Amino acid sequence: MTTQNYTRGQKLPEILQHRILVLDGAMGTMIQRFKLNEAQYRGERFKDFHKDVKGNNELLSLTRPDIIRDIHERYLAAGADLIETNTFGATRIAQLDYDMADLAFEMNLASAKLARAACDKFSTPDKPRFVLGALGPTPKTASISPDVNDPGARNVTFEQLRAAYYEQVDALVQGGADALLVETIFDTLNAKAALFAIDEFFEASGERLPIIISGTVTDASGRILSGQTVTAFWHSVRHAQPLAVGLNCALGAALMRPYIQELAKAAPDTFISCYPNAGLPNPMSDTGFDETPADTSRLVGEFAAEGLVNIVGGCCGTTPEHIGAIHDKVAPLPVRRLQRNVFYREVSPDVSA
Repeated sequence: MTTQNYTRGQKLPEILQHRILVLDGAMGTMIQRFKLNEAQYRGERFKDFHKDVKGNNELLSLTRPDIIRDIHERYLAAGADLIETNTFGATRIAQLDYDMADLAFEMNLASAKLARAACDKFSTPDKPRFVLGALGPTPKTASISPDVNDPGARNVTFEQLRAAYYEQVDALVQGGADALLVETIFDTLNAKAALFAIDEFFEASGERLPIIISGTVTDASGRILSGQTVTAFWHSVRHAQPLAVGLNCALGAALMRPYIQELAKAAPDTFISCYPNAGLPNPMSDTGFDETPADTSRLVGEFAAEGLVNIVGGCCGTTPEHIGAIHDKVAPLPVRRLQRNVFYREVSPDVSA
């Protein structure tokens, strides 16, 4: 058993042994606060584009980089150690909805550079900041039919996913990412395509970055959308030897507790991440979700006090105020210890061994 020879983000495993790291909060929630119209999304470059682009948040890295930079810096000022790139939907597959697939590489490169500059601005020797290149799930699923009358139908292939993710990873690394985050996984086969592409890129480039894998439990069944329990999900992706595995989005912290407990037990020698929504959706709320910063930080703080997590942050509905409250809550708490002083497994090619 050996540790990974990382070419970037080498400090992360060591830091995680000594303190809980804080991830940023929601990008979409913050963008909504700017109340941008169609023309503002388009900017000068796309003013005559043939299709509406309002809602294409990843495009803002090209047309309104000032807004993305401001959001990153607000989260950093609140105490975040880890900043996600504005690339959740920046694959060719997701950008097809806007007829902007050919901009995917440029979006990822620009987004990574924005996050890199923000992290460099706030980093200190005592508190380095890290860029997480974010790979979202895409709007399509490789495991589930889009047609209830044809269970065998699919609207995306593994190869299409692999190629899209490879392009995304290439751009994110070129732009300065320290680690890669495969997040909001509702279909393990999609995630496997992302992990395959990451490994393929590592082999081709010689780069090797820490990987964080984060699934999402979609309802009280405790399963991701493609049907796996949290434990089964972990066993399906553990071959990627991630720095951390966790859960995000979905149910909010209160309802996420049993599944984080399950995952922490299933992966005792791997760091655990958790960044839930600010509770359940509430259209009457200022953020669109129920929980205040005090609510979310109390719940996430309980996870940390229970020794369940190593990385915490927020997903939909969370703001810099939520992240600041989470930071203050977990800062004095002890870290979750791995059961063995081994972070990664190296599987022997000799199956008889």
